[in-house]
Amino acid sequence: MKRRIALPPAAIPLILFATQAAAHATADSGGTSLDEVVVVANRAPAPLSQVGNSVTVLDDQAIEESQAIITSDLLAQTPGITVARTGGVGQPTSVFIRGAEGDQTVLVIDGVKMTDPSLTGGGFDFENLLIGDTSRIEILRGAQSTLYGSDAIGGVINVVTADPARKSEGGASLEGGSHGTGYGTVHLGGLSDALTWRVAGSYYGSSGIPCFDRYLGGRRDCASQIGDGAGQLRYQFTPDVQLDLRGYIVSSRTDFDGYDTPTFTFGDDSEYGKTQHGIGYAGLTLWSPDHSLSNRLSVQYTGSETREFDPNAPANYGDPTTETFYGFGRNVREEYQGTWKFSDAGQVVFGAQNEHSTINTVSPFSPFIGAGVVIDSGYVQARYEVLQGLTLTAGTRYDHHDVYGGHSTGQLAAAWVLPDQNTVLRASFGQGFKAPSLYQLYSNYGNRALQPETANSWDAGIEQHMLQGHLVSSATYFQRSSRDLISFFDCFTPSPLCATEPFGYYANIARSFARGVELTASLEATDRLSFTANYTWMTAEDRSAGSSAYGNALPRRPGETGNATLRYVWPWRLDTDLALRYSGPSFDDAANRIRLAGYVLLDFRTSLPISDHLQIYARAENLTDRHYELAYQYGTPGRSAYIGARATF
Repeated sequence: MKRRIALPPAAIPLILFATQAAAHATADSGGTSLDEVVVVANRAPAPLSQVGNSVTVLDDQAIEESQAIITSDLLAQTPGITVARTGGVGQPTSVFIRGAEGDQTVLVIDGVKMTDPSLTGGGFDFENLLIGDTSRIEILRGAQSTLYGSDAIGGVINVVTADPARKSEGGASLEGGSHGTGYGTVHLGGLSDALTWRVAGSYYGSSGIPCFDRYLGGRRDCASQIGDGAGQLRYQFTPDVQLDLRGYIVSSRTDFDGYDTPTFTFGDDSEYGKTQHGIGYAGLTLWSPDHSLSNRLSVQYTGSETREFDPNAPANYGDPTTETFYGFGRNVREEYQGTWKFSDAGQVVFGAQNEHSTINTVSPFSPFIGAGVVIDSGYVQARYEVLQGLTLTAGTRYDHHDVYGGHSTGQLAAAWVLPDQNTVLRASFGQGFKAPSLYQLYSNYGNRALQPETANSWDAGIEQHMLQGHLVSSATYFQRSSRDLISFFDCFTPSPLCATEPFGYYANIARSFARGVELTASLEATDRLSFTANYTWMTAEDRSAGSSAYGNALPRRPGETGNATLRYVWPWRLDTDLALRYSGPSFDDAANRIRLAGYVLLDFRTSLPISDHLQIYARAENLTDRHYELAYQYGTPGRSAYIGARATF
């Protein structure tokens, strides 16, 4: 079933480049203008020059130039992020920020925190998240539970869909290529004095690649079909009152391989799954007459349904149905958030939240689980420019969980723009926690005595602007210590919990430690030629006392990753990009016995505007047809090529 600091030599060329000689944000560089306004760090708009946290912004231009279809593929091109996927597009996908666990990454889509309580860890699987109508992605690194609550130990990824820019507008794109792949998008929208609206949809279909690695004998292609739709409506009743309605839905059908073939060995299988995710948001914002104070009341909903099927299930399990898993997770939040800009130098964000999560799952191996939990929260965070160029941020949060009780977190950050306006120093400290998932509490392996996972993290860095802004480089050191991590334990070793949980149990016993350096550089050499690069060196280790894995690297987290892109725009407006992706070796298991080799991939992208409203583009991925693994025994795409067109009106 599918369920479930001395730097190395590779860093030296980038350091030399960064210190000798940046431009707008791209997926590779992470360099961003100081005037850029970001929301993710403070849950309210703030110029990047006043943000002490480590943030990368991918704007609509960077997203379009990347030609990415799947959001996780684009995230993997940014500093500090690694991605593990068990096969091709549509397969389970974990996003690790600075070595934290995949379910310790918070995803926010248009202001709604995405969770799936039916998953074992209760996080969000990025497997079906298409780029679709995304116009902006903000990546916030480090523990961020003060403003974002449970799960934000690694960081936060804020996805923002596009807003209409004209009275009426629309567009569509269509592409096709290797592995029988087709991808299309469409959007319509408009705005007036009071009303803003937009609807959009996208569809991806592919015959896929073998989930079981073809180099090991895999022959069955894992096909996938993913469709999504989004809509938004904002109405300005008066200058001081606004209604905001949003919705998003994604539906998919995906083949996958597993261990429950008739031979009970991993290999080609005939299993498949169907999933649906939906979110809804309704918010009412009221401003004071001078707009210094905003008050937003909102209701947010997320729901996820997963069904898995095995045509061989009756032979395998003696069960009369081919359905091997059903899971439904739901989360409903009511929230108040206030934002008070008390002067030109500072503002305060404060709020309260009630969150109710429920789970309903059943499988041949597990009895029916039906349970729920409530978390009540309150938070406040203040930002103030204490001296010209020096901005301090401080915040605190309290959460009350109706099973384990209360938990508090805090955060501090500082950003200092030096008088030359070309150097920025940043530092931040944050605390994170992750509440036990409903499965960990209430399944047949559950333990209601579980406490939240916790983490303390800090980072410090410097950003340097040179050559009149044509070169931007940065270096950031980070460190995180996590404790009380929840792990599964079997009952081969006697334990009091085995009396009630004879097949195993969850317990707070694990610890981990991560540290590393992120380097970025972006050079706009001429109006036509530019170069961007990033490099991350990281160590993420198991620090569980008494564990046989103490000191081992955490699974699927390579110690080195890097990206570089060389871009040239020809006189006839042909845009060509040569992109390199690098990953060092890693391990697939906690015992560090299964090694995943490092790899270098080379991609080529090109686009040509035919007119102001029509563009054609093409790309070739993995030009050298390099074989590599993101997860042991699971396949990855070889050399692939795609061609498409975009049109707007």
